[in-house]
Amino acid sequence: MKINNNELIPAAPVNFEGAKDVKMKILIRPADGSDNIIMRHFIIAPGGNTPNHRHNYEHVVKILKNKGIAVDDAGNEHEIHENQSLFVKPNEKHQFRNPFNDNFEFLCIIPNPEKRQGNN
Repeated sequence: MKINNNELIPAAPVNFEGAKDVKMKILIRPADGSDNIIMRHFIIAPGGNTPNHRHNYEHVVKILKNKGIAVDDAGNEHEIHENQSLFVKPNEKHQFRNPFNDNFEFLCIIPNPEKRQGNN
């Protein structure tokens, strides 16, 4: 068993094209002994957003703090908030935005990129 103190993990800026005012902490990674999954904590500042993107793997999202907007494959906007979870299918286009006044925070659990097929 590996226990991490999440408060000690630094939040790094997300520098992907299309990302604005997003930081990410990698809470669980292969270096922690997790062969198959990675857990990430995203923090989107007011006015920020993730890229509108897709990838070939599924992932689950758990809203931790405050509220934000999830944009689905059809471009529909869904207000999401604490105590909600989302499932994003492989190749489903999606984006997370924060038009509100407080940081929007969520966990995202993905397959380990070293283990998934197609590595995209």
